[in-house]
Amino acid sequence: MNASVSRRQFIATAGTVAGMTSLAPSAWASKVLKPARKRIALIATEVRLHSHAQHFIDRFLVGYGWEGRWRRPEVDLISLYVDQFPDKDLARSTAARHGVPIHGTIADALTLGTGRLAVDGVVIIGEHGRYPKNEKGQTLYPRFRFFKEVVRVFEASGRSVPVFNDKHLSTDWRECVEMVEDSRRLRFPFQAGSSLPVTKRMPAIDLPLGTPLSESLCAAYGGLDSYDIHGLETAQCMSERRKGGEVGIRRVNGLRGGAFWDELGKSDTTRRLLEAALVRSHNLPVRDGYPSAPVDFQWAREVFPEAWGYFIDHRDGFRTTLAMLAIRDFNYAGLDARTGRILSCQMYLPMPTHGSSTADFFNPQIRHIERMVMENRQPYPLERTLLTSGMTLAGVESLHRGRPVETPEMDVRYRVKDESFFWKD
Repeated sequence: MNASVSRRQFIATAGTVAGMTSLAPSAWASKVLKPARKRIALIATEVRLHSHAQHFIDRFLVGYGWEGRWRRPEVDLISLYVDQFPDKDLARSTAARHGVPIHGTIADALTLGTGRLAVDGVVIIGEHGRYPKNEKGQTLYPRFRFFKEVVRVFEASGRSVPVFNDKHLSTDWRECVEMVEDSRRLRFPFQAGSSLPVTKRMPAIDLPLGTPLSESLCAAYGGLDSYDIHGLETAQCMSERRKGGEVGIRRVNGLRGGAFWDELGKSDTTRRLLEAALVRSHNLPVRDGYPSAPVDFQWAREVFPEAWGYFIDHRDGFRTTLAMLAIRDFNYAGLDARTGRILSCQMYLPMPTHGSSTADFFNPQIRHIERMVMENRQPYPLERTLLTSGMTLAGVESLHRGRPVETPEMDVRYRVKDESFFWKD
């Protein structure tokens, strides 16, 4: 290319610049320096107090605490689709107050009625609402249906944008895989999963990448297929950093009550990990202000006789144990096989009665969604949530059948970079 500039070109350029500089500084900046803000649509099952959708919508519209100050999101929530409206619905009043339309279809929410994709990101919150349960006790939330309707808009428009899906992908393994394959086929960033991997940790630790970890355990609480995914993501975001990376799972054994405690008690390592995780809890049962006995395996068995959980065998010999107890928090422990040292922490997830503005465990997840939309890349591996979705499905199936479930199809292999995504503020 000729580096010289003709006199006519110079005059034309100068005239353009002169026209720009004749504007008031604020107008010039708005026309020249400030790029258009990214716009997102949010697809929800229902919006009521303490529902996941309420937490997400409030933060996108109003803001949230971040790094010691109030943060206004870098993206604008401009469009909603809400599937159900309960008696104490908050969707309509929130939408009216902020001037955000609620569309009658997912396609209209993404296209703004134009027939073509008109947003820069999509957030799917398929959690809460009145949906049927199957014979295993799983609520059949329409996450897969919501996602496929989004994909159809992408296909019709000839382009795609980043998508976030709250919690696990689906209650069907084939649907989980199809969602991942769609994101790869259409080449859009797809972030999913629980808030636990990115929330605060006490203490604020991460496993050094390549740690020769031999086993992970999460001591947690909650219901089948609703909170077990949180516990599994708590463990997996640490386990995936082990030497060799993740290689998938081959078997899941779900057990309850005495059978659960008998299986856990077979391994000295697993007992030690349980004790280390319980010590991190802020919600242990107490008597006269103190635990009724030293916190150890036998104490836990006596205090939590109705415990249940999953014993998961990975394809490389690694083991994950999920212990669902009545402790009201999520606590991780993992064993470094080289040093014999146990690394442990609590991952912050208080009960939602703290209120909509102070339940700040959602804040880092919102921040990562912003980052994904702004940078057009997913911040952490989608394979994690694919695998934890599979762990959940196999665990529920094992409890339902009353026997271990083999999982040859869950050959999910991936590695992570030496980068931490949890909230250190």
